[in-house]
Amino acid sequence: QVQLVESGGGLVQPGGSLRLSCAASGFIFTNYGMTWHRQAPGKERELVASINTFGKFTTYADSVKGRFTISRDNAKNTVYLQMNNLKPEDTSIYFCSATRGAFQYWGQGTQVTVSS
Repeated sequence: QVQLVESGGGLVQPGGSLRLSCAASGFIFTNYGMTWHRQAPGKERELVASINTFGKFTTYADSVKGRFTISRDNAKNTVYLQMNNLKPEDTSIYFCSATRGAFQYWGQGTQVTVSS
């Protein structure tokens, strides 16, 4: 059974940091590129950051460049999103996905709220 389970979300003040984790199971993790997405109420889903199978290549949305870092630990079947200098506009539900060609799996998401 394929599972992607996000964790690490919560309430943080502007300028603070959070690290999200996405634990994968039920598929060969090293065969899949991993992506973090987010979706705020009333807004379209946005791709935040992606990392390729062995972590050599990463991409970021312009809105998070220099603040967020995606990484993966293939030994733990886990992908991370380190979020620094958080802003109120980063408030969203954050989802991870695993992609290999036409196959894509999604997690249930974790809420991140940035507010004073």
